[in-house]
Amino acid sequence: MTILQQLVELSHWLGAEHRELAILGEGNTSALAEDGKSFYVKASGTRLMDIEEDGFVRVDLQKTLHALEHAEETDEATRAALEAGRVDPNEKKMPSVETFLHAYLLSLPGIRFVGHTHPVAVNALLCSRQAEELIAGRLFPDEIVVCGIAPLWVPYTDPGLPLARELRRRVEGYVRQYGVLPKVILMQNHGLITPAETPQKVIAATAMTVKTVKILLGTMAAGGPNFLAPHHVERIYTRPDEAYRQQIIAQMQAARESVA
Repeated sequence: MTILQQLVELSHWLGAEHRELAILGEGNTSALAEDGKSFYVKASGTRLMDIEEDGFVRVDLQKTLHALEHAEETDEATRAALEAGRVDPNEKKMPSVETFLHAYLLSLPGIRFVGHTHPVAVNALLCSRQAEELIAGRLFPDEIVVCGIAPLWVPYTDPGLPLARELRRRVEGYVRQYGVLPKVILMQNHGLITPAETPQKVIAATAMTVKTVKILLGTMAAGGPNFLAPHHVERIYTRPDEAYRQQIIAQMQAARESVA
């Protein structure tokens, strides 16, 4: 299966209406192309639920990263950068305005697929006044196994270049603090991003984040969350058997998707 075919399948999974992860034109996905120098990203105005291969735009990675570094944060400059980044000069479709953050994430070590969704359950939390406080703790072991030691929090920022630059700054801070890349990115009043090596890992982190948030919101009706102590979180995150479980979960998810 080609990278683009995998991206189409990932998009359909994330966009399926019954999962309530994205509706209408919400959300976007991307994948690093086989050449490692370009990537596919959802075109503006398309839907995850029924997008096909022609619904993606192939974009030059280095040109987009250059724009992320140097372009002005105006609507005109943003549009010009998106147009200039298209690999095919005859391409008429416009890449998503979030193309810049996709380029940045896909330039990171080990990241080949990115899923960005607006899950109902997750946004119920991210649109609340206590969101940043409530995501600070971990609730159960599998959350840590699948989603990492902590999510990355990004305050609300205007989509496009401003958001991509703020996300980059926050990822760099996360790496300095934890020594690893985030598996889950939570954007205030906006949505969820899951960058990963494979589509299966994008799906796993998305599904586990939704489960975690539902449990977290449920605890609010029973006195509030009882977060795991930091030393328990660290222990779970670094245990050899939990690392093995991460591999098994990924393999099981891959097997399930192959027959779905």
